[in-house]
Amino acid sequence: MKLSHIPLRLATGGFILNSGLGKTDLDKESAAGIQAMAANIFPQVKQMEPEQFGKFVSYGEIAVGGMLLAPFIPSRLAGLALAVFSGSMVGMYLKTPGMTQEGSVRPTAEGTALAKDVWMLGIALSLILDRKKPRSSLSVG
Repeated sequence: MKLSHIPLRLATGGFILNSGLGKTDLDKESAAGIQAMAANIFPQVKQMEPEQFGKFVSYGEIAVGGMLLAPFIPSRLAGLALAVFSGSMVGMYLKTPGMTQEGSVRPTAEGTALAKDVWMLGIALSLILDRKKPRSSLSVG
């Protein structure tokens, strides 16, 4: 892991891990609300019981947060996990009615909580795209 990845991974991993731990005892109504938003991009989740879905989300967030915090997980792999997670969050933001202003991607007051997750997608892409060694543009022949 590069030294420059540590702040990205610590801040993002800690945030997501905390969110997942906070959802371990999610009540049925809260789980159903998250499930309804997730169903906008993953219709299959409608088939799950809300409590089961809540556990699934909690464990998923704990896993992604843990991957980001674990120094032995390569940054690209942690970045891929974060990209899946944050891409889903951005998708929920874009597909859930009332989250964006009419005809725009700009958030409404209700959408700000999800719109802010775009920073995680940027971090994920940085972790995925960052190379260990810069390629030399000159070749000696």
